[in-house]
Amino acid sequence: MELDFIRALLRPSDSKIILLILDGLGGLPRQSDGLTELEAAYTPNLDRLAAEGVCGLHQPIAPGVTPGSGPAHLAVFGYDPVKFQVGRGVLSALGIDFELKSGDVAARGNFCTIDSAGLVTDRRAGRIPTEKNRELCAMLKKKADCPAPNSSSSRRRSTASCWR
Repeated sequence: MELDFIRALLRPSDSKIILLILDGLGGLPRQSDGLTELEAAYTPNLDRLAAEGVCGLHQPIAPGVTPGSGPAHLAVFGYDPVKFQVGRGVLSALGIDFELKSGDVAARGNFCTIDSAGLVTDRRAGRIPTEKNRELCAMLKKKADCPAPNSSSSRRRSTASCWR
């Protein structure tokens, strides 16, 4: 979608809009009762928002195409995710003020918790604080068996690194 088309749709208004995107909220039915996590959850605030607001579904790319977060977020804001192919590493790097240059490789990752068998038990590492994340990033940078990134930063449970 081109920006000129979007600009033609704009209308001045004094009203306020909240766009709430529940990214990743989908789930599969549980074996125990056949309900998804959302169906089984106690959600009085979401129920009220749904009852008093306007709800809809959005397919950001195309029916049958599973969108990653990068392409889906771009599509929500009017960019064609097929034309503008940007990954989460780039979005995360820009989100924490990395100055990316042509040829850079940007990567994003999450810290997680694993059990004694090496299986992931918490894909967000208990939502660790930023300071603990920085300690883990520093430790990994010392132990990594690859060239150290030119820049690296972290917030909460995720990390972004850039190699030149």
